[in-house]
Amino acid sequence: MQTIANSGLKVGIEVHCQLDTKAKLFCGCPTRLSTEKPEKTFLRRLRPTQSELGQVDPAAMFEFQRGRMVAYEADSDTSCLVEMDEEPPHDLNDEAVDSVLMIGLMINLKPVDEIHVMRKVVIDGSNTTGFQRTAAIGLDGYLDILNKRVPIQHVSLEEDAARKMGEVGMTVNYRIDRLGIPLVEVTTGPVINSPQEAQETALAIGRLLKATRKVKRGLGTIRQDLNISTPQGALIEIKGVQKLDLISRAVELEFQRQNELIKIKDELANRGLREDDIKENLVNVTDAFSKTASKVVKSALAKNGIVCAVKLPKFSGLLGRELLPGLRLGTEMSRRAIFAGKVGGIFHSDELPGYGINQEELERIRLRLKVASDDGFVLVADEVEKTNDALKAVVERAKETLRGVPEETRASNPDGTTFYMRPRPGAARMYPETDVPPISITSERISRIKASLPPLPETVMKRLTDSFGLNEKLAKQLLNSDFIELFETVATRTKIQPSFIATVLTETLKSLDRDGVALENLVPEHIEKIFYLVDKGETAKESVETIARWIAENPGKTPDEALEKLSLGMLSERELASIVDKVVFDNISLLKDQGDRAAGKLLGLVMVQVRGRADAKRVAALVKERARLTT
Repeated sequence: MQTIANSGLKVGIEVHCQLDTKAKLFCGCPTRLSTEKPEKTFLRRLRPTQSELGQVDPAAMFEFQRGRMVAYEADSDTSCLVEMDEEPPHDLNDEAVDSVLMIGLMINLKPVDEIHVMRKVVIDGSNTTGFQRTAAIGLDGYLDILNKRVPIQHVSLEEDAARKMGEVGMTVNYRIDRLGIPLVEVTTGPVINSPQEAQETALAIGRLLKATRKVKRGLGTIRQDLNISTPQGALIEIKGVQKLDLISRAVELEFQRQNELIKIKDELANRGLREDDIKENLVNVTDAFSKTASKVVKSALAKNGIVCAVKLPKFSGLLGRELLPGLRLGTEMSRRAIFAGKVGGIFHSDELPGYGINQEELERIRLRLKVASDDGFVLVADEVEKTNDALKAVVERAKETLRGVPEETRASNPDGTTFYMRPRPGAARMYPETDVPPISITSERISRIKASLPPLPETVMKRLTDSFGLNEKLAKQLLNSDFIELFETVATRTKIQPSFIATVLTETLKSLDRDGVALENLVPEHIEKIFYLVDKGETAKESVETIARWIAENPGKTPDEALEKLSLGMLSERELASIVDKVVFDNISLLKDQGDRAAGKLLGLVMVQVRGRADAKRVAALVKERARLTT
């Protein structure tokens, strides 16, 4: 298999991060998400429009052809008529402009002379207008990463999209509280050549954004899009990689996927298949399933549906070919069918018999389609129109297989894999915004922002090691986290050891995240209060993780409530002494046999009972004292 090193892989990264401003980008609504039930809902269907040159963006047309309706949820605390597209946008948020100018100056960009807001066509329903407003703020900058100068093409200011709440049938639901929150977008040039370099670049940009203290923190506030291409493959856009540590995996998996698709292309060429050989001859094979045991087929037929099939010449053995673990060529075709035909999926010949379809039914289909030994086929069972649309999409994807890797936009899964989302957008998706006037960037404004630039990440790193005594590994972990401000606040206001604070904010919280704990329920104010409880002697350091886990699993609860519910308040001296005395008395024979060596075992027995309610050093001293007196 081809390796990534020296393969010609090219990656560009777009980092999007919410700005921590008081108001949204084009109105005075606050930049927070609602936790209340919506006050109102309204229904829309968005349609594509032609550009000034009479062109229609293919991605927009694709979304429109899916035929979905969009239901929006709103409340007056977090949205207004601007988000509903019932009122023109207000003036561009000055605070957001200053924040992005600061970010641009920190990565060596040249600020634009005049800001012009543009409309970028987006009709998946995430914007009520059918477009996203965006504006370039700075151009042609760079960052030095891993001894390499990475060009930053531009830094832009744009509005965040609405929150997708789910889908019911042909209606997708969005909450518009997030719509309009200011976003900064940082876009690199396509000069990244390895998965690790991509991850380090994203980390460096993330560190810089956090250093400005102008961005929001937490799950959902930052996400990365990747543009990945290989010499023999194609340019693929991967949307919405939310975790930085998934970037290297996403790049590696996309490289492997393209590599396997190229192998399939070569195999089909060796088999002598031409694009004209793949026909859109859809055959109704419903009568082959009159006594079927397949639940999917029976369900479709019960709703007056049909079973339709299409032959794919020379595809035998390739539909089930694994591109990645859990991803096959048949899976790629299935995603196209699902999007184009709104069906549940497909059956393909490499996985049959199976799913209730038996060998006899399979042979009937082969005869009807005149399938040779090296041919494959695909079945779809659903309503007539849906089935036809789905199989037409399968045929188109089969033809694309002969060309290698189709250019497309893919969405990211939580494990770094991706799935087909829509065609890549064309040049016709961007046009000027006529409701927002241009803004001149004066030299006085630039000078004012330059005078207040925050320290760069390397300066922050030095402060963490020199002023707070953190080792380099812990300081770097903290720098890559969302908690530098919280760390500095707690470390300067309490007597708690800085290394313990940093360990909790990085390793402990990461461990909880790996365990599936919903850390989005654990707000910084909760974490800060837990440390203050430790500092005031109201609970022990050992209880921090337990309290944090309980609050995350019980949204809306406070550290004080956790302390009471979990009985993690500190033991009095009398209570602690009583527990120690009982453990020592119950293990008197151990003490007589082992003497001082028994102290460690006795300490462990006591800590099992008092962990989180007593300081470990105090417990150790008391055990040692009682053991000495007893012997």
